[in-house]
Amino acid sequence: MSLRKDEKIFVAGHRGMVGSAIHRKLTEDGFTAVLGRSRTELDLLDRAAVQAFFAAERPSVVVVAAAKVGGIMANWEQPVEFLLQNLAIQNNLIEAAADHGARKLLFLGSSCIYPKLAPQPIREDALLTGPLEATNDAYAIAKIAGIKLCQAYAREYGKTFISAMPTNLYGPHDNYDLHNSHVLPALIRKVHEAKLAGDRSITVWGSGQPRREFLHTADLADACVFLLDHYDGHDPVNVGCGEDVTIRELAETVCEVLGFDGSLEFDTSKPDGTPRKLLDISKIKALGWAPKIPLREGISDAYRWFCENRDTARV
Repeated sequence: MSLRKDEKIFVAGHRGMVGSAIHRKLTEDGFTAVLGRSRTELDLLDRAAVQAFFAAERPSVVVVAAAKVGGIMANWEQPVEFLLQNLAIQNNLIEAAADHGARKLLFLGSSCIYPKLAPQPIREDALLTGPLEATNDAYAIAKIAGIKLCQAYAREYGKTFISAMPTNLYGPHDNYDLHNSHVLPALIRKVHEAKLAGDRSITVWGSGQPRREFLHTADLADACVFLLDHYDGHDPVNVGCGEDVTIRELAETVCEVLGFDGSLEFDTSKPDGTPRKLLDISKIKALGWAPKIPLREGISDAYRWFCENRDTARV
């Protein structure tokens, strides 16, 4: 069944980078009953509170975009928190959606669910075929559990609970805290501050050789609404742009977009993470969806948002 413009759609995590993009897309597309709750309004770690919310509101469609997220360092230093909090959040939401009659749920996973050395580009059926990347395996294991829980509800109770696996994301409302951000917002902030300080170089973590794929959150939001409308399958669906770049190339592009002509220095004492992570997006493209925002244009948009919201952004 296609989405109806007047049905209640609950976007869990609607103030985060991903959730806000999905909430914005739904609103712009004319959906009139899009629900969101801030952390102070609804603690997703509190099972009883989540159950009470679903009992009162009874959303018809649920998007699970809430999660504890962070970069390599945060994942490495806090595996307990990444496991416990993400398992609790997704278990509470998926269980409550099932208990209170949601007709459809979209669970957002991550490309880190796939094995560290999976064949490239990574197909959905690579899941659980090899060891994970050690620097973020706690987060990955939680996300894998979410996928499996959705599949279990589909098989045991006939629920239309689907999963999408986004690649590396960036865009408005990103995290720019250098201690726990991802690589692209970290580079934007470093280059911006180097420009202001008149520095002649910036330091990039790792060797610069790993390859990564990047998708703007507006494209992800578009894909999520598309999947809610067009996909009911049990298997996860990759969402990416189909192209990757080295971290060095990414840093060079950020420098060009921001107008910084200094040099790059690579700190090889810091971990590289997975050597390459490019998703095979042939499945979602066959359904009729494709990304629209080129990387350079997307970086420019993200930088514009950072400059306009520097005082309130997560830095």
